Amino acid sequence: MSEEMYHSEYDVKYALLAQQAEALIGGVPHVIANLANLSALLYQTLPGLNWAGFYLMEGGRLVLGPFQGKPACIEIAVGKGVCGTAVARGETIVVKNVHEFPGHIACDDASLSEIVIPVHKRGRIIGVLDIDSPEEARFSDADREGLEKVVRVLEQELERAKTC
Repeated sequence: MSEEMYHSEYDVKYALLAQQAEALIGGVPHVIANLANLSALLYQTLPGLNWAGFYLMEGGRLVLGPFQGKPACIEIAVGKGVCGTAVARGETIVVKNVHEFPGHIACDDASLSEIVIPVHKRGRIIGVLDIDSPEEARFSDADREGLEKVVRVLEQELERAKTC
């Protein structure tokens, strides 16, 4: 990720959002249902989004999982686009302007900025949380830190789940 700071006009209460995520999925053993509910929670809670959802690793590729927003790309190769690059690097990627990201995959041409956070289970990446916005530079360092906390809540629940 670039050292450049991204600024957002939004003041999201991420500690509360992480608590809401825990209340929503805590103790629920159904992975896909949890991903669907988290997608809905994020999409409804975070202002300025046009897509929020998950891609899951399957056969060495990312495959579309539960999401909120317009129809999306079904498969993404590791190392391709923002999602595949996040998997290849093993780190969160925040993109101020997706049109300036080498190899960006345009599922929705209205998207201008994006944040992608790898999701882990037992030390390996099993997917990503992908969030898009039609606003340039929508995602700040505070958004990155807060969304990483929400993903940690999910990862704790995934450790207890029998599938995925």
